[in-house]
Amino acid sequence: MSQLNAIDSHKSFARKLRKAERHLIGCDARLTAWIAKSGRCELEVAWDRSLYEALVRAIAHQQLHGRAAASILGRLVDAYSRSDRPFPTPRQLARAAPDKLRSFGFSSAKVIAIQGIAAAAERGEVPTREQAAELSDEELIEHLLPLRGVGRWTVEMLLIFTLGRLDVMPIDDFGIRSGLQHLVGLTDSPRKGDFSKLTDHWAPYRSVAAWYLWRLADSRKAGG
Repeated sequence: MSQLNAIDSHKSFARKLRKAERHLIGCDARLTAWIAKSGRCELEVAWDRSLYEALVRAIAHQQLHGRAAASILGRLVDAYSRSDRPFPTPRQLARAAPDKLRSFGFSSAKVIAIQGIAAAAERGEVPTREQAAELSDEELIEHLLPLRGVGRWTVEMLLIFTLGRLDVMPIDDFGIRSGLQHLVGLTDSPRKGDFSKLTDHWAPYRSVAAWYLWRLADSRKAGG
C-alpha cells in the first residue's frame, strides 16, 4: 500500500471509529460509562503491513514480553532488510538456515512456524491485502488456521490490527475476558457461551468494543 493510500485509509478508519463509538454509546449503558471515562478509541491499524509480515510478527510475540519480541524481530530485520524492503521476504525466511534464525532468539518451534508461513507465502497461499479484502473474517480464519503455529486468536489479531476489521470479538483473549467480567460485574471470568448474550448487541463494531475492554482490563491491573 502506498503512503498516500495508507493516509486515506487512516482518515476513513478514524471516521468509522467515531461512528462505532456512537453506536456503542447508544446500545449499552455500562459501556457508555466506560467510553465516557476512557475517551475516544485509538485503535491503530498497520495499513502498510502484509498478512505474511503480520503472521511472522505474531509468531515472534507468542509467549514473550513485548520488548523481548521486539528485540528479536529487530535482529531479524537488521539481518535481512534493505532500504527499499524493510522486512525480510518470504523467500529469504523460507530458505534461511534454521540455526541463523535461532541465533536471533527464536525457539526451534518458532523457526519451524515462521519458515512454514514464509514457504506458504512464497507459494501464494497467504493472501495479499487485496485478496483478503474479498474474504470474510471466517473465510480468512479458515484459510490461515492450517498454518503451523497459527491459531484463531492469532488470525483475530491480524483481522483487527492489520486489516482493520471492525466486528471481531476475540473471546479467547485473557484481557477481553477480564474486561468483560469487570464491565458487567461477573463474579467469574465469562465463559465462551456467555459472549453471544453479552456482546452480540455491539455488532457491527465488536472490535472497537474489544479495544475498550482491553483498556478496562489494563485499568484494573493498574488499580484504576
